[in-house]
Amino acid sequence: MRKDKPNLTFDELLKKVSTYITNENDKKMITKAYTFAYEKHFGQKRHTGEDYIVHPLNVAYILSDINADYQTICAALMHDTIEDSNATKEEIANEFSLEIASLVDGVTKINKLNFNGDNEAILANHRKIIVGLTEDVRVIIIKLADRLHNMRTLWVLSEKKQKENALETLEILVPIAHRLGMNKIKSELEDLCLRYSKPDVYFSIVEKLNQSKVERNNNVELMKESLTLLLNNHGIKHKIKGRAKSIYSIYKKLDTGRRFSDIYDLLALRIFVDTEQDCYQTIGIIHSKYRPIPKRFKDYIAMPKENGYQSLHTTVFGENGQLYEIQIRTYEMDDIAEHGIASHWSYKEKGKTIMQSAMEEKLQFFRTIMELSKEEESDELFINSVKEDVLKSMIYVFTPKGDVVELPLGATPIDFAYKVHSKVGDSMVGAIVNGNIVPLDYKLQDNDIVKINTNKTQTPSREWVNIAYTAQAKNKIKAYFNKIDKEENLKRGEELLNKELRRKKISNTDFYKDENIDKILNEFHLDNLTDLYIGIGNGKYSPLSIINVITGIEKSKEKIILSKVNVNSNEKILVKNDIIVAGIDEIKVNIASCCKPIPGDRIVGYITKGNGISVHRSVCPNINELDERLIEVKWNDFIEKKYSTNILVTSTDNKNVLIDIISKTSSSDITIQSINTLNSLEDYIFDIMVLVPNKEKLLKFINDLEMIENITHVERLIK
Repeated sequence: MRKDKPNLTFDELLKKVSTYITNENDKKMITKAYTFAYEKHFGQKRHTGEDYIVHPLNVAYILSDINADYQTICAALMHDTIEDSNATKEEIANEFSLEIASLVDGVTKINKLNFNGDNEAILANHRKIIVGLTEDVRVIIIKLADRLHNMRTLWVLSEKKQKENALETLEILVPIAHRLGMNKIKSELEDLCLRYSKPDVYFSIVEKLNQSKVERNNNVELMKESLTLLLNNHGIKHKIKGRAKSIYSIYKKLDTGRRFSDIYDLLALRIFVDTEQDCYQTIGIIHSKYRPIPKRFKDYIAMPKENGYQSLHTTVFGENGQLYEIQIRTYEMDDIAEHGIASHWSYKEKGKTIMQSAMEEKLQFFRTIMELSKEEESDELFINSVKEDVLKSMIYVFTPKGDVVELPLGATPIDFAYKVHSKVGDSMVGAIVNGNIVPLDYKLQDNDIVKINTNKTQTPSREWVNIAYTAQAKNKIKAYFNKIDKEENLKRGEELLNKELRRKKISNTDFYKDENIDKILNEFHLDNLTDLYIGIGNGKYSPLSIINVITGIEKSKEKIILSKVNVNSNEKILVKNDIIVAGIDEIKVNIASCCKPIPGDRIVGYITKGNGISVHRSVCPNINELDERLIEVKWNDFIEKKYSTNILVTSTDNKNVLIDIISKTSSSDITIQSINTLNSLEDYIFDIMVLVPNKEKLLKFINDLEMIENITHVERLIK
């Protein structure tokens, strides 16, 4: 961990910034800003007893590490002058520029963020942080440096103040630093937060690190020498550094239940090369000599992290059989990894520095909350919205073995399971989060430890498509059912067609002549018999419409329906039984067996080939990809009959549960048609078909069931 520089002088700062700021006028402006701040803060002392000017000097010095432009350095030197002296924004604008004055004013508006124990004040401070970001993207860079130096000298405050500052830093500023990719500042802030929020844990880790330091350093040096020789022999220009694992990252791993001795990436190396191609050559050379751990290889070059981080990660069995975590990156990648978007201050692109363009792009998500800040009267609502929707758009959860899985905020155990592997998702029967059983629609949180229970005989539920949050999980669930449906529909379609041939007393030999098959495939624009059978099996075509192609009936029912839609589309809507179909009267209407819509559901019609209108729930995955032959339908306002649908009930106990379920139907105007018990290792699961008058009463029934002791989850199925 770094320390502040109490004896830092302006000459040291100027010497540092002169390594990258060469314009003499810019350097004169920095000198002028220092003089201005020195005079305004003259006589003021910090809690440490030092002259106050030491603080802005250190803040500017921190920013010089990331090659901040001269305006930012000037603003850093003067960032407390408006708040802690008689300086004004107008005075700074006149003496320097409006741009620099706006930066100073932006930091001033964020304030020093001191807690006073009042919850409303805390939330108000949070609000100031977020809203302050939107004034100029560089304001937050200065604020991060300001907080970093204050955290370095936090020892001077009371224990209560230390913990309050550490908590706020960890909750608000650390996630922002992460979003900006400023890993160097983020990592030091995290360590300092742990140092003051949990000193016992912090110093315990430090002690363990010190005890193993000599041995660890010897192992790292041995591996460095071996890798240097290996890469030199292959002509790879490179540089290797030992990499210290941050104390906070070690704490996070220990917090998941891992032992200190199990954290094998304490032995860590970072290799720098010239080009991206060198990165991949280097990892290939290393893997050719040292056996890698397969699950520990990460390619963040091909797939960069959201904050722009790029690197290759691998863990190998190295010298003396020790495990080493190795990162391989170019020098430019390292600059971005350490400093994030603040690594591009000086490069120009379309009149702006790349840093400014990147900052504006990265911080666009902050700007949208300006409207929110105007709408939300409550600071609590505002900051909760920001923390949930902005700061934590990505979450990091753990497998029971401690592997990290990155998911978007809003992800469920279903998303986690399919992120791990398709087979894990397909065979999932339940989820345990932090030792507790949770429903499949549970929203995962940062640092959750997730265990997925599986059963080889288990298959996914179609309802999972509506529960899953990520496109990856939804697509894998759909792919599973597409495969299953094709196999089942293939078999069913062939059986239905042959059954209809027997009913019509048409021999298979006569019907399946090559010229007949070609005519049928051409009529329905199909490639082969397999597609034809699948189409019959899923209800897309009726067996009769297929046979009619050969027996001479030219116009199928499907074509008649389509023609009626075209002719009558502007006519008065006509009613057929319980379903109102736009533009059509006297047409066969079927309730889809896959999603089983009931009155009150949003529905859509699908014009089948030869079997009338099939009515689906609008959320049914079977019609998600269909645009053609969809038709508007709606429920009649006057429906007297009941409709069937399926619900899935999960219970931790089988005793008397069915009796309790049946007893709830007496007061709900609901009839149970059938109950099917499903296999599960952990729970008792019942697939129940019920007759219900409408969706409102079904939802009340589901709510009643969830109140029964031992019932953990009730959901409606799409099969």
